[in-house]
Amino acid sequence: MASAQLSTKVAKLADAKKQLNIPRIVVICGSTRFMAEMSEAEVRETEAGLIVVKPGCDLKSPNPLWSDPVEAQALKIRLDALHRSKIVLADEVLVVGDYIGDSTRGEIDYARSLGKPVRFTHPEVDPGA
Repeated sequence: MASAQLSTKVAKLADAKKQLNIPRIVVICGSTRFMAEMSEAEVRETEAGLIVVKPGCDLKSPNPLWSDPVEAQALKIRLDALHRSKIVLADEVLVVGDYIGDSTRGEIDYARSLGKPVRFTHPEVDPGA
């Protein structure tokens, strides 16, 4: 889908959420090494009245669902696509942690390309600053 077409659809989605009086949605991004910090951020953002979406799987933690390396790689690709959909759904992005890897950097770039505001728990790691 072309960028302009996606931007138009994202704008329509934002308008529909506003008409439905849906609270702002924040997506939490960051390395899964910060899963505990993401959970803390989820509590703070929820208490502030926002709907929170965040990574649901930590592929760095052992789990039978991703114990096979081939299946784990395929799952990572699907999870990355799913997380980009969460970014489209969200009104803003909160990046958690004091480290930005390639995946998170790509998510930040994607969010900004859609005009989404991006906040950081550690502003000094903002690659766009």
